[in-house]
This record gives sequence, structure tokens and C-alpha cells, in this order.
Amino acid sequence: MQVLQVQLVVGPDPAEVGRARKWARSRLAGSGIGADEPLAETLVLLISELVTNAVVHTGCPAVLRMLFAVGGGVRVEVADASDRPPRPRHAKGEDTNGRGLELVDGLADRWGWQPDGAGKSIWCEVDRVPSVAAAAPLSPGRVHC
Repeated sequence: MQVLQVQLVVGPDPAEVGRARKWARSRLAGSGIGADEPLAETLVLLISELVTNAVVHTGCPAVLRMLFAVGGGVRVEVADASDRPPRPRHAKGEDTNGRGLELVDGLADRWGWQPDGAGKSIWCEVDRVPSVAAAAPLSPGRVHC
């Protein structure tokens, strides 16, 4: 299986999250995933959450990678220098944080983490699902426009 990989080094500043989102949108468009596709918005949200976690909880630079499988899904990885495993939290009521990994769990088809050198890498994967119109079989005797 062929895979295209792109990566961006993200500084330890929360303002870098916006730069990572902008970079991701341009790379998604370059891979053939249109900005108006739900997949693009899902991936940008996942990237935003994972980069935010890395920047806020480690205070260290991180590396954002996107891997595009030919004809398939997208894998997002964020590697940082902290060897502490991610700790999903459960936000309550009006809490303004603590929902990041819950969002990742709800939006990604798969996610996890692994040791990466002296630190770790948190990853998620989203399968590219064909549009409903393209996937729906044509019924005999019906006109499809």
C-alpha cells in the first residue's frame, strides 16, 4: 500500500494550533479532500484537539504528521517529547476543557498512542467513506438523476 506522508513542526505556543489547522487544510486540499467535505472538517477538528493537547500539556514542540493512504483513509499523528501517556478526562457541565480525547474517541474510527523515542505519539485514523450517492446501488426500474 502506498502512503503519502507530510509533517509540520509545531512550537510550544497555543497560537501554533491555528497555524496547524491552516497547514492541515492546505494539505488536505492538495490530497484531493475538498474543504467542503465532512471528512476535511473532521480531520481539522481532530488535528486541533491533538495539537492542543500536545502544546498545552507538555509545553514542548510537537510534530504533526498526516499520512494519506492511496484510495483510503487518513492517519493523523502528533508526537511530543513527554513520555507521560494521555489521560482522558471527563468534563462536567460548564468546564471549558477536558473534552479533547472524548472528541477524538467519538470522531475517529480508531485512535491510540505509543512510545516514540523519548516521548510518545498519539494517533487517530479516519476512513474515507464514499459519498452516499456514489455508494448507493441503482434499483432496476427507477430513474436516478
